[in-house]
Amino acid sequence: MDLSNLKPAKGSVKKSKRLGRGQGSGRGGTSTRGHKGAKSRSGYSKKIGFEGGQMPLQRRIPKYGFKNINRKEYKGINISTLQILAEKHNIEKIDFEVLVMAGLVSKNASVKILGKGTLERKLEVHAHAFSKSAIEAIEAKKGTAVIL
Repeated sequence: MDLSNLKPAKGSVKKSKRLGRGQGSGRGGTSTRGHKGAKSRSGYSKKIGFEGGQMPLQRRIPKYGFKNINRKEYKGINISTLQILAEKHNIEKIDFEVLVMAGLVSKNASVKILGKGTLERKLEVHAHAFSKSAIEAIEAKKGTAVIL
């Protein structure tokens, strides 16, 4: 066996139907498209969502809601998580780089510190936003909350 006598397995390759090549071919005339109408013509394509003249689904269902283009997305981190992080690495200052290194946020995210949990040590926290309860909890331990 070599490259000169390779061929596909028997029955695996089908000849394509040659449509519209005259009456003698057996597939002339209407060329398997039926009689008349838009579907028999060349260049026909129906509109997306067309339901045969019935009101399409995307027009039957009412519009609702909107997207606020000015919305800011924050990754929320609780002060209990900051407490665990500070104990684990024995640090006093938690900034954005520390949070990225710990794998809590991605480098493109904005961070908001939330007030769930308790804080047992004085911390200097740098973040994009803080909740009121988080600021109170940080300042109760004589720490500082710095907005980036």
